[in-house]
Amino acid sequence: MDKDRLQKQYGIIGNSEVIQQVIDLIMQVGRVDITVLVTGESGTGKELIAKAVHGISKRNQKEMITVNCGAIPEGIIESELFGHTKGSYTGAGSDRKGYFESAHKGTIFLDEIGEMPLDTQVKVLRVLESGEFMRVGDSKTLYTDVRVIAATNKKLESLVKENRFREDLFYRLKTVTIDIPPLRNRVEDISLLVERFALLFSRSNDILYRGFMPEAVKRMKQHDWQGNVRELKHFVERILVLEKGERITADMVEGHLSPSIIGQFDNAQLPIPVVQSPESAERELILRQLFLLRQDVESIKQLLGSRAPLIPAGEIDHFPRANQSIDLPGKIDEHNPNNIRGEAIGEANLQTLERELIVRTLKFHNNNRRATAKTLGMSERTLYRKINEYGIEPKIKKSIR
Repeated sequence: MDKDRLQKQYGIIGNSEVIQQVIDLIMQVGRVDITVLVTGESGTGKELIAKAVHGISKRNQKEMITVNCGAIPEGIIESELFGHTKGSYTGAGSDRKGYFESAHKGTIFLDEIGEMPLDTQVKVLRVLESGEFMRVGDSKTLYTDVRVIAATNKKLESLVKENRFREDLFYRLKTVTIDIPPLRNRVEDISLLVERFALLFSRSNDILYRGFMPEAVKRMKQHDWQGNVRELKHFVERILVLEKGERITADMVEGHLSPSIIGQFDNAQLPIPVVQSPESAERELILRQLFLLRQDVESIKQLLGSRAPLIPAGEIDHFPRANQSIDLPGKIDEHNPNNIRGEAIGEANLQTLERELIVRTLKFHNNNRRATAKTLGMSERTLYRKINEYGIEPKIKKSIR
């Protein structure tokens, strides 16, 4: 299979030098039976790369099994990965194969590998080194012949230093690392991506598509796509629906683009983006609420006189020290909640603030825990644990969205 065919078959769009380097690496490692670690920010297309690596491998006669490690509760992840025997725990009414056993002679894709519990990492390392594992509740050693492709949007080196990821597993996984560049590092591919997304969406939804003006594409290249290719795709689909039948101009693009909330932290005004891709709009809404709850971020230090360190938005998984109290020197204008005045409002416990943020996000998503976890930037397992810790009761609202 040549590079052009590979890109077309697996939807890897782009002619930029950085994306061509990724394609070259896929061609090199795909046919070699080694472990591959795919890294990159959220929305860059790590699963597409994994599918391409598997697709040109000698194991492509079997379907690649995809496992989202962050979406499986900690109590059952070992059962899911390695299987269990009848009676090994409450509800185990029969023997069951795990993903590693089912993937024998094939490929298993471990997405969000950084969310995997340490105890489970030990057993995954054993499979990687010897192919051996045991089902939960059994003492019999089984064997599987499987290729592992793992992916993460986290810095595993940092997790190793924090003792949240095993160093030996880290080095075993990164036999070959394929790092996917963020969209801002390959803006020359945006015109191709926009055209591909627009054609696919308009054809599948019977929408008249008249194209994007060159100035419109130029404006899109100037935007900081923090959600990367996924955010761009959703934006294209949204603007085609809302500007149905029109040729998309730069003014239309400008009207639908909302500046990133992170870029607005040095302003007193923090508008909620209304017209934006659904995932980005939801995430930015919650980030704005987090901003209002925790006004100790570095970006508003000059406005509020705060001495708190900057917490990058991409790293806000949860508050660092739940029992710490912080002084919030700002005050929200009751008549205009976007205006923050430098008047003391006392102390707030971080645990209370985190609980309130989770409650608000659950309410926003009508108690959809998967969407809530995604918006907050944490795994479903972490969200479930915090819901239990804080004793949060589900409250369903009627959505009018």
